[in-house]
Amino acid sequence: MNLPNKLTVARMIAVPFFIAAYMLEFYIVAFVLFVAASVTDFFDGYLARKHNLVSNFGKIMDPLADKILVYSAFCLMVDDNTIAGWMLIVILAREFVVAGMRTVAASEGIVIAAAMSGKIKTVLQMIAVPLLLFVPVLEGTAAGYAIHVAAQLFLWASLIMTVYSGIEYVMKNKEVFSQ
Repeated sequence: MNLPNKLTVARMIAVPFFIAAYMLEFYIVAFVLFVAASVTDFFDGYLARKHNLVSNFGKIMDPLADKILVYSAFCLMVDDNTIAGWMLIVILAREFVVAGMRTVAASEGIVIAAAMSGKIKTVLQMIAVPLLLFVPVLEGTAAGYAIHVAAQLFLWASLIMTVYSGIEYVMKNKEVFSQ
């Protein structure tokens, strides 16, 4: 297994530790785990492209690892009312539509590449989550209020980008529906 794939696997292994830290309200530990796992997303892609180590495993597992990490955080945050449940529903609905379209396209031998808007969505989500993790740590302080505002801005920006990228994905690949 090459280094980029090991980084992807490490990101997936970090998820249960992140979940445990969050559930135990060790928000700083959860923050560190989430940020470290998110950074592996940048490096696995960078190293795979730079050293021509792109693999089928990486093509499948890298985006899956991202989704498992981010959506685990969002599920936990819905559970404790940090984010609204409807936001997670919108985010997951987009993912189900895209995954369904990719499955149908793949059955026809068509590969649909990820769009830049989807990558921007992921980055915005990976910024929103750590900010949201720091809100309870700094609650009641001026810094806590500033972090709360920033977290909400990134959360809403990621939600808007989620909807936009989902619509863009459907529009660019609508021929999948006609086959």
